[in-house]
Formats: sequence, structure tokens, C-alpha cells
Amino acid sequence: MQRTGKRLVIALGGNALGKTLPEQMAAVKLTAKAIADLVEDGHEIILSHGNGPQVGMLQIAMQEYAARHQEPPAPLSVCVAMSQGYIGYDLQNALREELIDRGIHKAVSTVLTQVRVDPDDPAFLRPTKPIGAFMTREEAQEKVAEKGWVVVEDAGRGYRRVVASPKPIEIVEIETVHALLDAGQIVVAAGGGGIPVVAQGHHLSGIGAVIDKDSASALMADTLDADTLIILTAVEKVAIRFGTPEQEWLTDLPWQDALRYLEENQFAEGSMKPKVEAAIAFVRGKEGRTAVITELHKARAGVRGLTGTILH
Repeated sequence: MQRTGKRLVIALGGNALGKTLPEQMAAVKLTAKAIADLVEDGHEIILSHGNGPQVGMLQIAMQEYAARHQEPPAPLSVCVAMSQGYIGYDLQNALREELIDRGIHKAVSTVLTQVRVDPDDPAFLRPTKPIGAFMTREEAQEKVAEKGWVVVEDAGRGYRRVVASPKPIEIVEIETVHALLDAGQIVVAAGGGGIPVVAQGHHLSGIGAVIDKDSASALMADTLDADTLIILTAVEKVAIRFGTPEQEWLTDLPWQDALRYLEENQFAEGSMKPKVEAAIAFVRGKEGRTAVITELHKARAGVRGLTGTILH
């Protein structure tokens, strides 16, 4: 199918993937339908996704295996790579099946993506990125005592481990993504924010962190000169004064206004704030770009300008 629409970078939130393997297998089928709608409309698609629950689950499993067999545990960067592999596997298969069911024969490929960060990024001194499952206060205190984890209370839903979330600098495999797009494929890339690496001469070395997937998606969208960055989350629109009687849903949002709201601390850390920051970073990079923040099943309407919070 020839591209007749826009180049879209779509950042999938946790609700598009589920939190367990069975949930993920069910969730990606719904995700595939929403993405296939955009393919039918003629858009060129690059997908990224989160991995918070998955990478935490993988690291715990690898730590338990290492302890049982008296081996060194797998680094967090390796667990990010594992999460890219199995999430990409489910996404590309579900999307391929959905497209074939609609009579569309279009290849879907997952790129194991490294993302370079600065080893001196101050984020390494202040972990903020939640990963893994939710814990009770007692369970969290045990992990702090046993493993030295840094934990935080997460939006009233329980406690989670947090790790460093450095700023992405470079998408290492961006030329591969370009080549696949030029070949007419749908690409899954920078999953989980990418495998965090630091440059040591010509060598890239993994580092213990999880990059924010929205920030990495904005960088990838900018590097690919995408038309629109779509950040899919659990709500239809972004709100200011959220949870108060004065709550206001935002629809048409100039990036300058969004920046002002950020400075007023209108958006929650680790929740809507990084999404708005990523959208601003992408939109302000070049005239004519837009970013859409909305729900998964409203993606098509969001691209058409019918719903969601649209930054420009």
C-alpha cells in the first residue's frame, strides 16, 4: 500500500500491552486493530512502546536464576533488550495478522534498538523511572532492606521500584529504521525507550537505566522528521488542575502554553509530565509538526484532529 498520509511515530502506553504475558497477548490484538486503522488511512508507521512491568519482571527472574545457580545477574540493559524482543514479537505478529485479515500485505519488523545516553547525566543520581510490579508498603520495605532498591509510592496504586531515567541522545540503529521505512515496512523500534548504552570509543556499553519511552520516541520522531508524534495513554485528553473541581481538559494546545503549564507543575511526575515534555520537544523542533496525546482506541480520531490533546 503506497503511503498517502503522514509519517507517524506512535508511542504505546502500558494499557496497549498489559502487565502479564496473558494480558499482553490479549492487549496487542486490540492495539493491532487501532494501528491497522492508521495503516488503512495510508500513514507510514513507526511504533515504540513502554516496558515498565515487563523489564521489572525479567530482572527479578534473572536475579533469582543467578542466585540459584551462583552466577552474576543479567544487567538491567540486557533485561531491556529481552523486553524489546518479546514485546516486539507479540506486536509484529498481531499487527501482521490484523493487516492480512484486512487484505493488506505489509511487512512488520522489530529493530533491537540501542539508545545512547550521557554517563554523567544527573538522572543517575536521582532515580525516577518506575519498573516492575506494584508492591505493598511492607513488600517495598523488604526490597529496600534486602536489595537496596529505591522505591516510591506510585499515584496511590502502591509502591514500585524506581531506576535512573537518563535523557536519550542518539538512536543508534536509526539508519536501519530508515531503510525499513524506505522498503515500505512498519517498524517497531526504541522499545522500552531503547537499550541504554554509553560510548566508550567505538564500543557501546550497556548501563543500568530505563529511558523514558516518550522521550526516546520524541527523539526518534525528530530524527526521522516525522509529521506527528502520537502518545497513547489511559485518558482521552490531558487535563490541568487534574482531580480538582476546576479540572479542565485540553484540546488545542500551543506548545508555549504547554510549557507554561509544565512550569506551573500542572502534570504529575512519572505520569503525564514526561508525555507533555516529549510532545513539546518534538513539536518545537520544526514548524508544522503536531503531537497528539490520547487513548489507544481514539488514535485514528486523534490523527484526524477530532479528539485528544493536540500540541502544535
